[in-house]
Amino acid sequence: ANLENDFDNANEQLTAANTNLEASEKRVAECESEIQGLNRRIQLLEEDLERSEERLTSAQSKLEDASKAADESERGRKVLENRSQGDEERIDLLEKQLEEAKWIAEDADRKFDEAARKLAITEVDLERAEARLEAAEAKIVELEEELKVVGNNMKSLEISEQEASQREDSYEETIRDLTHRLKEAENRAAEAERTVSKLQKEVDRLEDELLAEKERYKSISDELDQTFAELAG
Repeated sequence: ANLENDFDNANEQLTAANTNLEASEKRVAECESEIQGLNRRIQLLEEDLERSEERLTSAQSKLEDASKAADESERGRKVLENRSQGDEERIDLLEKQLEEAKWIAEDADRKFDEAARKLAITEVDLERAEARLEAAEAKIVELEEELKVVGNNMKSLEISEQEASQREDSYEETIRDLTHRLKEAENRAAEAERTVSKLQKEVDRLEDELLAEKERYKSISDELDQTFAELAG
């Protein structure tokens, strides 16, 4: 009778151990499935998530090794209990790794959203800078036309030979000065055009430069207006 009781107790313990092992393996499978889902999501994020993907792959490998070991090990109660305890420890480790992977994925989402926001702002700044550049180029064309008018007015003026000589020298100096300033304005506009392609890093500096260009163009325009006034006088 005692032997039968011992045998029954051993069977009960063996059954309980098998039940615990099945529950542990179910939890392992659930963790493995969730980790695989996170791996698919992490692969779409930035390259700095690769380290987390490697850790998840390592965890999957350990789970596969544990499954093989479970199939090949003996079915004794003590061995089953030890394996169950080992599975609990591995599950705890996997759960920690799972939490870490979730945090990494969430952090990558935040970084992506921030990068998208900055990109949208930069694109708006780029459009504004291009509009200002077009206005500057239009001003250059206008200055060129005004210079042509000044040249034509010089040719059409009927003045004495002495006055013509004196004023011609003055006009030529004015035209040289305006031509020099126009060349500088064209050079600055060309520089601004090259700078537009680097707006993602230098948007603030470009805005300051274009503002200075606008002021210099206004100065040239004012000087031209003054010259026209002198010509008209």
